[in-house]
Amino acid sequence: MSLFGDGLDAAVHKAFTRPAPKSAPAQMRYLVKQLKGTKAVAQMLRISQRTVERYVKDQIKRPRPDLAARLEAEVKKRWQPQIRAKARQKAATIGGIVIDTRARIGYTAPIGTTDEDRLRHLTVALPPQYAARLFEAQEAGATEQQLKEIAAGALKEVYFQDNGRRAGQLEEVRFTDIEHLEFDL
Repeated sequence: MSLFGDGLDAAVHKAFTRPAPKSAPAQMRYLVKQLKGTKAVAQMLRISQRTVERYVKDQIKRPRPDLAARLEAEVKKRWQPQIRAKARQKAATIGGIVIDTRARIGYTAPIGTTDEDRLRHLTVALPPQYAARLFEAQEAGATEQQLKEIAAGALKEVYFQDNGRRAGQLEEVRFTDIEHLEFDL
């Protein structure tokens, strides 16, 4: 995925009430239950149906690294969908989202201002409308660049312009060379 997409997913995963299955056989049983059969799981994971059955019966316990990664990703994608939806809804309507980043950030402004890109470490609470925009764009399949632009617009409005109280002539915020990015609900 992407840095922004993975960061949003990680923030939502913190809202889970129960941990996802850890062992490969437990993960396989969960997927079989969710997809209602071993054939669908086998096709999704690109393995044989017999291999899926052997995982379900605990005959195989340790998958290859590539299969383990696919298995974990598919389980996390489907784990507690209602909890995930509630967390996104709460962030988009009431709570907002906190972005913690260390990146090179600069801006385009009128002549005579200090607009050089520089490394900044920001922890900014974004209002619910920006959380809603980020989650809606992610669900719509937005690219990494589009999510970055939404986050840059949010930082421009909330951090640099202080919700319209200063830097009114600020035109654009550049958000590059991201060293660290984390979201929290």
